[in-house]
Amino acid sequence: MDFESEANVQPLDNVMEYAEGFRLVCDQKSLLYLFGMQLDYSTALIGGGFQFHNPNAANSCGCGKSFGV
Repeated sequence: MDFESEANVQPLDNVMEYAEGFRLVCDQKSLLYLFGMQLDYSTALIGGGFQFHNPNAANSCGCGKSFGV
């Protein structure tokens, strides 16, 4: 996950726009692994940051930042 410039968005990429003013760009192959996933953000001092909750994950790390399918 990273910030991307408009120039790098490909025609076949999936672009999802949200009311909060941001857009999510995902290539088609990766999108298959993300269906049903929830992305949360916490400002907690310990364990804060982005947390992925993916019902399709077969395993994940203890910090919640990566998963395997």
